[in-house]
Amino acid sequence: MFKINVCLLLLLSLLKFADAETWIRSGYWYSGSEFPVPDINSELFTHLVCAFAHINTSSYEINISPSDEPYMSTFTEIVRRKNPSAKTLLSIWAGANSSSTFYDMINQSLGRRAFIESSITAAREHGFMGLDLFDVFPSTSANMTNMESFLDEWKEAIDSEPKYTDTSPLILTMGAKYSPVMESMIYPVNAIRRTFNWVHVLSFDYHLPSKDRFTGAHAALYDPSSNLSTDYEINEWIRRGLPANKLVLGLPYHGYAWTLVNPNDYAIGSPAKGLAMTPDGSISYRHIKWYLNSYGVQPTFNSTYVVNYCKIGLFWIGFDDVEVVKIKVSYGKQKGLLGYSVFQVPNDDMYWTLSRADTFKLEQKKKSSEQISNDLIDSKRRRGRSKPQTRITGDSPINNVCSHSPTWDNTMLPEKKIYNLESFAQVAAATDNFSCENKLGKGGFGPVYKGELDNGLQIAIKRLSKGSTQGTEELKNELALTTTLQHVNLVKVLGICTEREEQMLVYEYMPNRSLDMYLFDPVKRLCLDWQKRVQIIDGVTQGLLYLQEYSQVTIIHRDLKASNILLDKEMKPRISDFGIAKIFQKDENAASTRRIIGTYGYVPPEYVKGGIYSRKYDVYSFGVLLLQIISGKKTSCLYGLHKNINLLQHAYELWKNDNSMDFMDPSLDDTSSTCKMKICLQVALLCVQERWEDRPSMLEVSSMLKNETDSVPVPNMPAFSTCRSPDSQNICSSVELCSVNMLTITQEIPRDIEDLCMTCKASFQPAAIFTTEQPNIQSIINHNAHISAAESLHVMYRGFKLSETRALSIAGESASWQLAARALARRLGVALLPWPGAPHQL
Repeated sequence: MFKINVCLLLLLSLLKFADAETWIRSGYWYSGSEFPVPDINSELFTHLVCAFAHINTSSYEINISPSDEPYMSTFTEIVRRKNPSAKTLLSIWAGANSSSTFYDMINQSLGRRAFIESSITAAREHGFMGLDLFDVFPSTSANMTNMESFLDEWKEAIDSEPKYTDTSPLILTMGAKYSPVMESMIYPVNAIRRTFNWVHVLSFDYHLPSKDRFTGAHAALYDPSSNLSTDYEINEWIRRGLPANKLVLGLPYHGYAWTLVNPNDYAIGSPAKGLAMTPDGSISYRHIKWYLNSYGVQPTFNSTYVVNYCKIGLFWIGFDDVEVVKIKVSYGKQKGLLGYSVFQVPNDDMYWTLSRADTFKLEQKKKSSEQISNDLIDSKRRRGRSKPQTRITGDSPINNVCSHSPTWDNTMLPEKKIYNLESFAQVAAATDNFSCENKLGKGGFGPVYKGELDNGLQIAIKRLSKGSTQGTEELKNELALTTTLQHVNLVKVLGICTEREEQMLVYEYMPNRSLDMYLFDPVKRLCLDWQKRVQIIDGVTQGLLYLQEYSQVTIIHRDLKASNILLDKEMKPRISDFGIAKIFQKDENAASTRRIIGTYGYVPPEYVKGGIYSRKYDVYSFGVLLLQIISGKKTSCLYGLHKNINLLQHAYELWKNDNSMDFMDPSLDDTSSTCKMKICLQVALLCVQERWEDRPSMLEVSSMLKNETDSVPVPNMPAFSTCRSPDSQNICSSVELCSVNMLTITQEIPRDIEDLCMTCKASFQPAAIFTTEQPNIQSIINHNAHISAAESLHVMYRGFKLSETRALSIAGESASWQLAARALARRLGVALLPWPGAPHQL
């Protein structure tokens, strides 16, 4: 009797979930997203589609690129570790630029045969259980007739293959446009019904910011004003002859951003200037969710369209949140559809919130059923769930379909492989035993060498000097950060070596070295025409956007400068040197430190004064860098008619007097780009304003540089100007001044000296350490004991040079300081006055 009861309970539980098991929960994973396959929570899906294989343009055979081969060959095995019942499909890309190849193929019998045979072979060899034909756009009636023949032949081959191979037949699906009728072209619905097990209907992208000048619900379930809605198009598919039980509803895990004309008018259908934030306006759900949390914005739910939207400044974002997904899933079940299909899986947030929307109740029921069974038969069955690691989703080359992570075209790189070069001999061999010929430069960390591994890969090796004051902490910091950051405008760390108490980092080699080698060289700067400089500006902007907005954690670089912008063989920029970078919490506005580190000229005033840093730290540094890129001028020199103002003030005065072009690098003779140059100057001045609250965010900087705003704000006077505003403050003397000399892969730059020069200069108005007639340095050497007297002489000279000093008094106890004082007085041509306790012979 007990066994009968147990069987009945188990049978009832199975019956409860019978419908749930037949409900398709499919999802697309695109290799270009670089989202690691092991991080996919496959337990939430019944089917996972691996995208994309491609059609060879000449042979028409299915081709998997060598870079995708490792992912696709292991996709099924990895997915089924967490969910043994999950089925995998290989998706074949036939849209956009591949559309002509697809139609060329179906119009030739030999081409069709090559495609069909190679598709089956590719699926079997890579362990997939099915094939998916993605994004075919309906074409002419002749092409559609040939497509019918092709589909019938493909179906026949799929059905007959198991007879000879003793395998289960492959699943055959299609990723089709949201409507059976596109631009008056009609899909061959009857052939589609005969051929495919089901159709993934791409029920989204009805409105796009790249085309529509109004805010549109791009995945509206209903639309009372037009036929562009999921409900209408699903009904159209059914009306054209495709049964509801062969339709799988597409769920977009992305939204779109528009730039509003009027920020106070932000309902659905409001006027918009066009896209925002990304090249096509698309943003993944995980980043939309971050924006909502970071800016404290509550999204609006529109029940008419069944869509969420929000406004952040001038930006309007439409998307599907959890409640919308639940409504759409419920709609699909009521409509008798076969299931839903997620596009794309990596765009969900780190907790898989959208993917769990439909499975939550099911998981709860399964848990209860298992608990009943366990109680009755006294067995313990627990399913181990591994928490998915957070990764960044990347962009896809698919036009307006896959580019849904808020990064830029082709900006995400493959998951970084960190080589543990345990053999010191291997590194020594790569650098020819650290020869002088292979030495690229030296920084505070130590020397940097060029090397070449046995496989021909060229590398750059940063070797920690025995006497380096930076040491292990910077190495650990850089390794920890750079191995998790993946972006085309960030330099890649390839490996480490720690044998023989060595500490070395191995980077990808940048053949064109660093930006400063070109900007400040009168000959090499000619290589940087205006287009290349724009490319560099855009690349650095994208890199900073990734660090501040789109990576899983916000990174404050704190050492952005020309020597840390490396250039690849195409002169595209890579931000390097994360040794002193800081992780910044997404909900933080600012943080502080008492250890001031950075590079003279690039450090913002609030950091020098009080150790305060925020996202606006790097905005300030970017502004300085932008001024240097457009002018070719250094921050360490003085400018103006009397050579008495710094680079920032010089730029500001020229801009204010409408002489912006006088600031530009004379080697730039592109008169057609005058407007762009002036915008760059004005944006740079906005970035270097005194108050960090006044500086724009990198999102705003990017928008202004791309001319996405009506007008660029008027900048205030920049920081460290000699004519300062009344509320300016002196440098906080209580802050520990401790600068570093970081890697530049070019030449060593004495940052300690330069930082002290900045301290002297910034303290002149009003005088804190100096007086007009009798400047008196009492404590600089005490705060910087590692600076020699000779170096301090340079500091004082640079500082005093700005004043009209006629007499000098310097306090110092050592003989070296007395010599330095005499030398400085002679160099300035002024009298050296004694100070209390000074030697009589002075």
